[in-house]
Amino acid sequence: MIKNLQDTIQLNNGIAMPGFGLGVFQVPNDATAEIVKNGIEVGYRSIDTAAIYGNEAGVGEGIKQALASTGLKREDLFITSKVWNDGLSYDETVAAYEDSLQKLGLDYLDLYLIHWPGNNKYAESWKALEDLYKAGKIKAIGVCNFNVSHLQDLLKTARVVPVINQVEFHPRLQQVELRAFCKERNIQLEAWAPLMQGGLLEDPTIAEIATKYGKSNAQVILRWDVQNGVVTIPKSVRKERMIQNADIFDFSLTDEEMQVINEMNLEKRVGPNPAEFDFKM
Repeated sequence: MIKNLQDTIQLNNGIAMPGFGLGVFQVPNDATAEIVKNGIEVGYRSIDTAAIYGNEAGVGEGIKQALASTGLKREDLFITSKVWNDGLSYDETVAAYEDSLQKLGLDYLDLYLIHWPGNNKYAESWKALEDLYKAGKIKAIGVCNFNVSHLQDLLKTARVVPVINQVEFHPRLQQVELRAFCKERNIQLEAWAPLMQGGLLEDPTIAEIATKYGKSNAQVILRWDVQNGVVTIPKSVRKERMIQNADIFDFSLTDEEMQVINEMNLEKRVGPNPAEFDFKM
């Protein structure tokens, strides 16, 4: 379990990844640079973006500015992006990776993910990721929004086991079967929408625990993620909220409190079900 904002977990290929990071989903490109710069300056070392977000150039500019202002080096950061579903052939995936790299202004990515399984079109894309990884152009490769069936299918032919499966995960959607499957195969779970897109910020069960510790509902939920060993990347556009989100390492939830939150699970999604959606945007 990570103990501070810059603490890392070891992925199945030996690469160290910060256990807590900053997501930039739905952040406009022209606002992204300042947000990323602020995030790095307050201590975040992991930044998560994607081609479909349309803000990779802003992320790259924010990284450039933050490296200049902090004296950090590129290797001090962990940068993730993702290939979208409109280009999951082998050649399209390679081209998408090169395009993301160019927009980010980087020489390599720490982690590159298949964003959605689509209509089971990921086999060729995964081969491309494997080759990019073996060529040393990516430090680690993984997937997003893969259900157990998708992972089982992928692992039949994969030469490289995904290091990450980034999925919707929060107290109302705890992905119990998927978590167990990933744990057995040493695939790290990573949470998007850890706060249920704001849906749990007023929840009375969480609030009771939060009051005890003088914390917010968001901080309690993010602490629950950390104690579950789940890599977490909450989105925030305000510097003060970034600081608040990361202020979760000075308290611990008891086993009983963890169980109370565990019992909130309804397997309820706020995002699409990967088994039912085939994105072709």
